[in-house]
Amino acid sequence: MYPRQVPDSHKRHRFIYMTLVFMVLTLWLLPLFAIMLTSIRSFSDVMIGNYWGMPTSFNLLENYMAVFQQTNMTRYFFNSLIITIPSVIFILVLSTLTGFVLSRYHFKGNWFIFAMFVGGNFLPQQVMMIPIRDLMVNLGLYDSYAALIIFHVAFQTGFATLFMRNFIAALPDELFQAARAEGASPWQILIHVVVPLVRPAIAALAILIFTFVWNDYFWAIVLTQSDTVKPVTAGLTSLMGEYVSAWNIVSAATMFIAIPPVLMFFMMQKHFVSGLTMGAVKG
Repeated sequence: MYPRQVPDSHKRHRFIYMTLVFMVLTLWLLPLFAIMLTSIRSFSDVMIGNYWGMPTSFNLLENYMAVFQQTNMTRYFFNSLIITIPSVIFILVLSTLTGFVLSRYHFKGNWFIFAMFVGGNFLPQQVMMIPIRDLMVNLGLYDSYAALIIFHVAFQTGFATLFMRNFIAALPDELFQAARAEGASPWQILIHVVVPLVRPAIAALAILIFTFVWNDYFWAIVLTQSDTVKPVTAGLTSLMGEYVSAWNIVSAATMFIAIPPVLMFFMMQKHFVSGLTMGAVKG
């Protein structure tokens, strides 16, 4: 069922395996390398189509300074933080609470509620573009931070609940029985037993949700319009000219936008792999 490790004695198989791994990594990283290279090119290099050759001049400082001088990228950056951080916090809290209840308390309708959370993950969000936009307009939330925060919390909580429920369900029943025998309330069990044990799962989920929300572009342009609330993904469109686009500046802005998710991953990477696999063996 699971791929087996290639023994060291099978040199031919290991050579083929490592070659395939190198090819896949090259194909995966090639676009990123192209963006990094373009971000230090001059505008003339881009105009003559020099995308893969060595830059005729290195405009590292000029391109990255232009990102902040020609656009409101600093404002967009803080807008993304204002939208992403509360969304991640609300999603983690709600998914932990619902995952705890759905995995440890059996009541009528438990599986129906869980199926609703899971089923929402299979519904294409784009088909609800007009109803959601109209709802935000009617509520007076269109073109505001609250519109994007509410949307992301509502639509990411389903996946996060599925994620957290499996982790909490994998915890030994003896822990909960011992806590109840000591007179612990459900809230105390959640805070003092569950949360410390699923901390790797919470860290892994925080990275995933942060990346999903930060990189969202579709709903950023559907639910926002003014520069005062646009996140960085929608703010990139301000770098696009009507007839000519400075792709070196766009690439520099793209590299700048990628910094927060990368930093968050490296800060929590020790929890990431263990968090992704800890609850994968029990439903």
